Amino acid sequence: MAYDEGLAERLRDIMPAHSGITEKKMFGGLCFLSRGLMFAGIVGDTLMARIGPQAYADALRRPHVREMDFTGKPMKGYVFIDPPGFEEDRDLARWVDACLQFVKTLPAKKPKAK
Repeated sequence: MAYDEGLAERLRDIMPAHSGITEKKMFGGLCFLSRGLMFAGIVGDTLMARIGPQAYADALRRPHVREMDFTGKPMKGYVFIDPPGFEEDRDLARWVDACLQFVKTLPAKKPKAK
């Protein structure tokens, strides 16, 4: 599945304010990582957001937000946001900030040994 390159560019435009962000193609889309931890991604034209278990229930009550369920089993702490939910750049920036705030609470991922 291809991902929305326009959305990728919008995310890249928002992220220069945040250092240490990397990109990785995975899940048939594009993921963004901070300190080796995935915090956001694009699958098709949908935004994937890792907001954490504490914010999960509140996020699901927002319009255009649904459970992230690649395998048929929802992943707690991760949500999909459909395009109307990040139509405005300020809305997209809020999602990115929420994701980054959550992953800051986690230990950095250690690189795999080669």
